[in-house]
Amino acid sequence: MDLRRTRLAVNEGIFRTVNERIQEVNDSFATVTDAFEIVCECSDASCVTQISVTKAAYEHVRADPELFIVASGHEKPEVESMVEKKAAYDVVRKRPGLPEKVAKGTDPRR
Repeated sequence: MDLRRTRLAVNEGIFRTVNERIQEVNDSFATVTDAFEIVCECSDASCVTQISVTKAAYEHVRADPELFIVASGHEKPEVESMVEKKAAYDVVRKRPGLPEKVAKGTDPRR
């Protein structure tokens, strides 16, 4: 079970790192709109769902290394709990223990 939970958490960390790069590109081009597209940060390595978020919402989630943005219905209760339900996505928090530790360890901002 720990191996599966570790793999799920690592997958989410990879997607979070991809989204950091997307956000950097968005900042570089100083887009006219406040929203940009990110990839779902769920644990499914084959997920390619795109989510539109505002810079403010993205920065709010990135301020806490335990939070991730996932498409509605993509949360995994075994490793995370729902924090916020938005129209276009959900925000989830890693559960204490291994999921939380991996989330903190893979945070590209730390």
